[in-house]
Amino acid sequence: MSSEGSHTCSGLSYPAGTIGLVPTLPPSEPAPPEDIARLAELRGLLTAANSAYYENDAPTVPDATYDAWVREAESLEARYPLLDDPESPTKRVSGTPVAAFSPVAHVIPMMSLDNAFDFRELDAWAERAVRGLGGVAVPAFACELKFDGLAMSIRYERGRLVRAATRGDGRVGEDVTANVRTIASVPHTLPAGAPAVLEVRGEVFMPVAVFADLNAAQEAAGKPRYANPRNTAAGSLRQKNPAVTASRELAFFAYGLGEVAGAPEITAHSGALEVLRSLGLPVNDELRVVDDLEAVKAYITHRVEHRHDLAYEIDGVVIKIDDLAQQRVLGSTSRAPKWAIAYKFPPEEKTTRLRAIHVSIGGKGKATPFAELEPVFVGGSTVGMATLHNEDQVRLKDVRPGDLVIVRKAGDVIPEVLGPVLAERPADSRPWVFPAFCSCPLQSPLVREGSDAAHYCPHAECPFQLAGWIEHFAGRSAMDIEGFGEQRVRIFCELGLLRDIGDVYAIDWDRVRALEGFGDTSIRNLQSAIDGSKSRSLGRLLIGLNIRHLGDAGAEWLATGFGHLDRLIAANEDQLGSVPGIGPVIAKSVAAYFCDERHLAIIDKLRAAGVNFVGPEPVEPSSHILSGKSVVVTGTLVGFTREEAESAIKSRGGKSPGSVSKSTTAVVVGDSPGASKLTKAESLGVPVLDEAAFVHLLDTGELPG
Repeated sequence: MSSEGSHTCSGLSYPAGTIGLVPTLPPSEPAPPEDIARLAELRGLLTAANSAYYENDAPTVPDATYDAWVREAESLEARYPLLDDPESPTKRVSGTPVAAFSPVAHVIPMMSLDNAFDFRELDAWAERAVRGLGGVAVPAFACELKFDGLAMSIRYERGRLVRAATRGDGRVGEDVTANVRTIASVPHTLPAGAPAVLEVRGEVFMPVAVFADLNAAQEAAGKPRYANPRNTAAGSLRQKNPAVTASRELAFFAYGLGEVAGAPEITAHSGALEVLRSLGLPVNDELRVVDDLEAVKAYITHRVEHRHDLAYEIDGVVIKIDDLAQQRVLGSTSRAPKWAIAYKFPPEEKTTRLRAIHVSIGGKGKATPFAELEPVFVGGSTVGMATLHNEDQVRLKDVRPGDLVIVRKAGDVIPEVLGPVLAERPADSRPWVFPAFCSCPLQSPLVREGSDAAHYCPHAECPFQLAGWIEHFAGRSAMDIEGFGEQRVRIFCELGLLRDIGDVYAIDWDRVRALEGFGDTSIRNLQSAIDGSKSRSLGRLLIGLNIRHLGDAGAEWLATGFGHLDRLIAANEDQLGSVPGIGPVIAKSVAAYFCDERHLAIIDKLRAAGVNFVGPEPVEPSSHILSGKSVVVTGTLVGFTREEAESAIKSRGGKSPGSVSKSTTAVVVGDSPGASKLTKAESLGVPVLDEAAFVHLLDTGELPG
């Protein structure tokens, strides 16, 4: 939404009661009827959108649409001063307090921020500030991240937390003290020397990893996914039961002051944040104080490029004049300070038309619905398709072909349809029905078993399933056959060169040479890649077999637990389930896989081709010293290849995922590490180990002291 949902400014730097009104504009000629009607329509749209976003935590339009409405309304109000109205949504801080919570009057209003959407608008803001200062230059700008959360006021008296309140409409908010007390990063008491009264302004938010875990739990329970971390955080904070709020693992960053009594004089905004930090309040580490606007732009450019490296969501950068005396000179309009501005990032949510819903069949036969969209530019790329997850999610979101839908894309994340814009739904709309049969020529009935949220095509000869399986087998996490991607696999399948993964090692290369685009060099490279894959580890072979419910970690545990594929094939469910990390669902699925004669025939092909079936020496459970630990490896190590390092972790009962989260035990860093992993580890406080410390961890199971 607009800036008032993400980062608000207090009036601490100027005395209460000095907030200026917008200057009266000179008379102008009357507005034409169509512009009067349009402005009335825009005000109605903004009021309804504000209510949905701030009061119900259920946005009906994406941020980009809302911002466009605001700008259009402001343009009309500027063009026709006679239409100016102090009650217009463009003049007020949005968010009426919810009646379910007690009202709290803010002694110093919690203001909103004006927006800039490009550097030209940023330059214009800076020029206005210099004019307002009588031509005096601005010596320093404070640059902060614009968190996508819920603005919060937390009041301490004599060092004790006595009240927490939402921003509400800027003057009256909601009392959410009991719920804020459950947030781990918010201290209940401050150290000796704290001001007699200290009102902290900041942002409550939901970390990205917490949001992902919450949605995974929702999906597993057959419940609708939450739309975004901001609204989920707001809804979590407004729970009547504080225990529910506590379970959501919310976090808080302080970014300013409200009412203060008994504090030493503070002359700069950055100095105020240092005072808060010294009192044990969480202040974001990405604050930068810079000397000029070019440095501000460099900071913005960097943050746009790395916005998804963080453990929380941001949607812009807040720029403030750092000197509090200059802030007082500039003052404010009725809704926003003149000494600060929010630079909004390109939108990651857009509306577009949902043309159709299709179902794709994956390598394990999983039938996944996806949306065909009218192409729309969002999140840095043009999106024409987006995931719909499964039948339950389509039904719960109630998206239908022909709907105008809200699409979200964050960085490299697969685009997702959040929901429909119901006001734009066609009158003849009908709910979408999940198909009963696979769309392949075999037309097999799609099956949904027990509590499983997904449908599957059970036919082993399904051509869609076959191509997906071989692509998975050749993929990087499995046999890693370079140059054997989707296009080549599908060509070979269509020509009958591949009927299962065992045929990968018996391709008729004479037929391949007759194909357009396959010269001697490309064939030699592909042959070499296929031959090289024969020596991959047993764990990666198990991943490539595409056994339902068996993931990367489970495959490594089984490879280590049995040491050879033949011993694994001969094992029963109980023996499989005795391996640490292997539950009854996986054990049953693996046993069933190796009881299928078709799969055993494929295993024979792999054996004849010389594919490695030998795993690491079985490790006794007593030596699983890394059980329950998650260790991420990034960069190049001297004594280990990447695969050897990950195998060393997994053979000791640990996990070695490809990304850092709040559950990560440590990050092992070699030469040329991934910047995003290091940044995330630092933001989450995850220990970072060099190679010597990694060896100590492998030997003892303990982090170095």
